[in-house]
Amino acid sequence: MGNEIIQMVLHAGLVVKIVLFTLVVFSVVSWTIILFKWISLKKAKEDTSVFMGLFYEGLDFTRLYKESEDLPYSPMVALFKAFYRELTRFKKIASSEGANPHIHTYVDTLERILKKGISSQIQRFERTLPFLATTGNTTPFIGLFGTVWGIMESFRRIGLMGSANLATVAPGISEALVATAAGLAAAIPAVIFFNHFTQQIQNLKSEMESFSSELILIFQRQGLKRIHQRQEAGR
Repeated sequence: MGNEIIQMVLHAGLVVKIVLFTLVVFSVVSWTIILFKWISLKKAKEDTSVFMGLFYEGLDFTRLYKESEDLPYSPMVALFKAFYRELTRFKKIASSEGANPHIHTYVDTLERILKKGISSQIQRFERTLPFLATTGNTTPFIGLFGTVWGIMESFRRIGLMGSANLATVAPGISEALVATAAGLAAAIPAVIFFNHFTQQIQNLKSEMESFSSELILIFQRQGLKRIHQRQEAGR
Protein backbone atom coordinates (compact mmCIF):
# COMPACT_ATOMS: atom_id res chain seq x y z
CA MET A 1 0.00 0.00 0.00
CA GLY A 2 2.81 2.38 0.91
CA ASN A 3 4.61 1.77 -2.39
CA GLU A 4 1.37 2.30 -4.29
CA ILE A 5 0.84 5.70 -2.64
CA ILE A 6 4.43 6.70 -3.45
CA GLN A 7 3.87 5.70 -7.06
CA MET A 8 0.66 7.74 -7.17
CA VAL A 9 2.52 10.80 -5.87
CA LEU A 10 5.34 10.34 -8.36
CA HIS A 11 2.90 10.07 -11.26
CA ALA A 12 0.72 12.97 -10.10
CA GLY A 13 0.65 16.26 -11.98
CA LEU A 14 2.79 19.26 -11.02
CA VAL A 15 -0.04 21.12 -9.25
CA VAL A 16 -0.97 18.07 -7.17
CA LYS A 17 2.70 17.58 -6.25
CA ILE A 18 2.93 21.22 -5.12
CA VAL A 19 -0.23 20.74 -3.04
CA LEU A 20 1.18 17.58 -1.45
CA PHE A 21 4.51 19.29 -0.73
CA THR A 22 2.65 22.19 0.92
CA LEU A 23 0.66 19.77 3.06
CA VAL A 24 3.82 17.93 4.09
CA VAL A 25 5.36 21.25 5.20
CA PHE A 26 2.24 22.10 7.21
CA SER A 27 2.29 18.65 8.79
CA VAL A 28 6.00 18.71 9.71
CA VAL A 29 5.76 22.19 11.25
CA SER A 30 2.59 21.19 13.13
CA TRP A 31 4.17 18.08 14.61
CA THR A 32 7.24 20.10 15.60
CA ILE A 33 5.01 22.60 17.42
CA ILE A 34 3.03 19.77 19.03
CA LEU A 35 6.22 18.12 20.32
CA PHE A 36 7.73 21.30 21.76
CA LYS A 37 4.41 22.47 23.22
CA TRP A 38 3.89 19.08 24.85
CA ILE A 39 7.35 19.24 26.45
CA SER A 40 6.87 22.88 27.50
CA LEU A 41 3.54 22.24 29.24
CA LYS A 42 4.86 19.04 30.83
CA LYS A 43 7.83 20.92 32.31
CA ALA A 44 5.53 23.73 33.46
CA LYS A 45 3.31 21.23 35.29
CA GLU A 46 6.26 19.46 36.89
CA ASP A 47 7.91 22.69 38.09
CA THR A 48 4.57 24.04 39.30
CA SER A 49 3.92 20.88 41.30
CA VAL A 50 7.33 21.16 42.99
CA PHE A 51 6.96 24.90 43.64
CA MET A 52 3.46 24.68 45.09
CA GLY A 53 4.67 21.88 47.37
CA LEU A 54 7.41 24.17 48.69
CA PHE A 55 5.00 27.09 48.95
CA TYR A 56 2.50 25.19 51.09
CA GLU A 57 5.27 23.79 53.27
CA GLY A 58 5.44 27.29 54.70
CA LEU A 59 9.02 28.05 53.71
CA ASP A 60 10.36 31.51 54.43
CA PHE A 61 9.68 33.64 51.35
CA THR A 62 13.36 34.59 50.95
CA ARG A 63 14.35 30.93 50.91
CA LEU A 64 11.44 30.08 48.62
CA TYR A 65 12.56 32.81 46.23
CA LYS A 66 16.01 31.21 46.03
CA GLU A 67 14.57 27.71 45.64
CA SER A 68 12.33 28.91 42.82
CA GLU A 69 15.38 29.82 40.72
CA ASP A 70 15.66 26.11 39.91
CA LEU A 71 12.05 25.98 38.64
CA PRO A 72 12.10 28.31 35.60
CA TYR A 73 9.25 26.65 33.71
CA SER A 74 6.54 27.21 36.31
CA PRO A 75 4.26 30.20 35.64
CA MET A 76 3.57 30.35 39.39
CA VAL A 77 7.22 31.17 40.01
CA ALA A 78 6.95 34.27 37.83
CA LEU A 79 3.91 35.43 39.83
CA PHE A 80 5.58 34.68 43.15
CA LYS A 81 8.71 36.64 42.19
CA ALA A 82 6.60 39.67 41.29
CA PHE A 83 4.77 39.32 44.62
CA TYR A 84 8.02 38.93 46.57
CA ARG A 85 9.62 42.02 45.02
CA GLU A 86 6.54 44.13 45.75
CA LEU A 87 6.29 42.82 49.32
CA THR A 88 9.98 43.51 49.95
CA ARG A 89 9.61 47.04 48.60
CA PHE A 90 6.60 47.68 50.80
CA LYS A 91 8.36 46.38 53.93
CA LYS A 92 11.36 48.62 53.28
CA ILE A 93 9.14 51.67 52.89
CA ALA A 94 7.04 50.72 55.91
CA SER A 95 10.22 50.41 57.99
CA SER A 96 11.56 53.80 56.90
CA GLU A 97 11.33 56.56 59.45
CA GLY A 98 8.63 59.08 58.58
CA ALA A 99 7.11 56.89 55.87
CA ASN A 100 3.38 56.26 55.99
CA PRO A 101 2.54 53.81 53.19
CA HIS A 102 -1.07 53.06 52.31
CA ILE A 103 -1.54 49.31 52.04
CA HIS A 104 -4.44 49.61 49.58
CA THR A 105 -2.29 51.51 47.08
CA TYR A 106 0.28 48.73 47.12
CA VAL A 107 -2.41 46.05 46.88
CA ASP A 108 -3.81 47.74 43.77
CA THR A 109 -0.32 47.91 42.28
CA LEU A 110 0.28 44.24 43.06
CA GLU A 111 -3.03 43.26 41.47
CA ARG A 112 -2.05 45.05 38.26
CA ILE A 113 1.40 43.45 38.28
CA LEU A 114 -0.03 39.96 38.80
CA LYS A 115 -2.66 40.44 36.08
CA LYS A 116 0.07 41.54 33.70
CA GLY A 117 2.14 38.53 34.77
CA ILE A 118 -0.74 36.13 34.09
CA SER A 119 -1.31 37.69 30.68
CA SER A 120 2.39 37.40 29.86
CA GLN A 121 2.49 33.72 30.87
CA ILE A 122 -0.63 32.90 28.84
CA GLN A 123 0.87 34.61 25.79
CA ARG A 124 4.03 32.55 26.28
CA PHE A 125 2.09 29.28 26.34
CA GLU A 126 -0.20 30.25 23.46
CA ARG A 127 2.68 31.22 21.18
CA THR A 128 2.69 29.08 17.98
CA LEU A 129 -0.78 27.64 18.76
CA PRO A 130 -2.40 29.78 16.02
CA PHE A 131 -0.39 27.80 13.47
CA LEU A 132 -2.12 24.60 14.63
CA ALA A 133 -5.49 26.32 14.23
CA THR A 134 -4.50 27.53 10.76
CA THR A 135 -3.37 24.03 9.81
CA GLY A 136 -6.61 22.49 11.03
CA ASN A 137 -8.71 25.05 9.16
CA THR A 138 -6.86 25.28 5.85
CA THR A 139 -5.17 21.98 5.00
CA PRO A 140 -8.43 20.10 4.24
CA PHE A 141 -9.26 22.78 1.67
CA ILE A 142 -5.75 22.72 0.23
CA GLY A 143 -6.09 18.95 -0.11
CA LEU A 144 -9.52 19.35 -1.67
CA PHE A 145 -8.09 21.81 -4.17
CA GLY A 146 -5.46 19.24 -5.13
CA THR A 147 -8.15 16.59 -5.52
CA VAL A 148 -10.37 18.78 -7.70
CA TRP A 149 -7.41 19.75 -9.84
CA GLY A 150 -6.35 16.12 -10.18
CA ILE A 151 -9.85 15.04 -11.21
CA MET A 152 -9.97 17.85 -13.78
CA GLU A 153 -6.68 16.58 -15.18
CA SER A 154 -8.08 13.04 -15.30
CA PHE A 155 -11.09 14.18 -17.31
CA ARG A 156 -8.82 16.17 -19.61
CA ARG A 157 -6.80 13.03 -20.30
CA ILE A 158 -10.00 11.06 -20.93
CA GLY A 159 -11.04 13.69 -23.46
CA LEU A 160 -7.69 13.48 -25.21
CA MET A 161 -7.70 9.67 -25.25
CA GLY A 162 -11.38 9.39 -26.17
CA SER A 163 -11.79 6.52 -23.70
CA ALA A 164 -13.63 6.50 -20.35
CA ASN A 165 -13.19 2.94 -19.09
CA LEU A 166 -12.25 2.18 -15.46
CA ALA A 167 -8.64 1.45 -16.28
CA THR A 168 -8.31 4.95 -17.71
CA VAL A 169 -10.18 6.85 -14.99
CA ALA A 170 -9.15 5.02 -11.81
CA PRO A 171 -5.42 5.91 -11.66
CA GLY A 172 -6.04 9.62 -12.09
CA ILE A 173 -8.84 9.67 -9.52
CA SER A 174 -6.69 7.73 -7.04
CA GLU A 175 -3.82 10.18 -7.45
CA ALA A 176 -6.18 13.09 -6.89
CA LEU A 177 -7.74 11.60 -3.75
CA VAL A 178 -4.29 11.26 -2.16
CA ALA A 179 -4.34 15.07 -1.80
CA THR A 180 -7.57 14.96 0.22
CA ALA A 181 -6.17 12.20 2.43
CA ALA A 182 -2.97 14.21 2.97
CA GLY A 183 -4.99 17.31 3.88
CA LEU A 184 -6.99 15.39 6.47
CA ALA A 185 -3.84 13.72 7.81
CA ALA A 186 -2.34 17.17 8.43
CA ALA A 187 -5.53 18.71 9.83
CA ILE A 188 -6.78 16.05 12.26
CA PRO A 189 -3.75 15.96 14.62
CA ALA A 190 -3.49 19.76 14.50
CA VAL A 191 -7.13 20.19 15.59
CA ILE A 192 -6.90 17.51 18.30
CA PHE A 193 -3.76 18.94 19.87
CA PHE A 194 -4.88 22.56 19.46
CA ASN A 195 -7.98 21.77 21.54
CA HIS A 196 -5.92 19.74 24.02
CA PHE A 197 -3.33 22.47 24.55
CA THR A 198 -5.97 25.20 24.72
CA GLN A 199 -7.74 23.33 27.52
CA GLN A 200 -4.47 22.81 29.40
CA ILE A 201 -3.61 26.50 29.10
CA GLN A 202 -7.06 27.48 30.35
CA ASN A 203 -6.54 25.20 33.36
CA LEU A 204 -3.19 26.85 34.03
CA LYS A 205 -4.81 30.27 33.76
CA SER A 206 -7.43 29.32 36.37
CA GLU A 207 -4.68 28.04 38.68
CA MET A 208 -2.68 31.25 38.21
CA GLU A 209 -5.70 33.42 38.98
CA SER A 210 -6.40 31.41 42.13
CA PHE A 211 -2.75 31.64 43.21
CA SER A 212 -2.72 35.36 42.44
CA SER A 213 -5.71 35.92 44.75
CA GLU A 214 -3.91 33.96 47.46
CA LEU A 215 -0.77 36.08 47.08
CA ILE A 216 -2.80 39.28 47.36
CA LEU A 217 -4.36 38.06 50.62
CA ILE A 218 -0.93 37.19 52.00
CA PHE A 219 0.35 40.62 50.96
CA GLN A 220 -2.53 42.31 52.76
CA ARG A 221 -1.97 40.29 55.94
CA GLN A 222 1.78 40.84 56.02
CA GLY A 223 1.47 44.50 55.07
CA LEU A 224 -1.08 45.21 57.79
CA LYS A 225 1.05 43.25 60.26
CA ARG A 226 4.11 45.37 59.42
CA ILE A 227 2.11 48.60 59.80
CA HIS A 228 0.70 47.39 63.13
CA GLN A 229 4.19 46.50 64.39
CA ARG A 230 5.44 49.94 63.48
CA GLN A 231 2.52 51.60 65.24
CA GLU A 232 3.18 49.51 68.36
CA ALA A 233 6.87 50.43 68.29
CA GLY A 234 5.99 54.12 68.02
CA ARG A 235 3.95 54.16 71.18
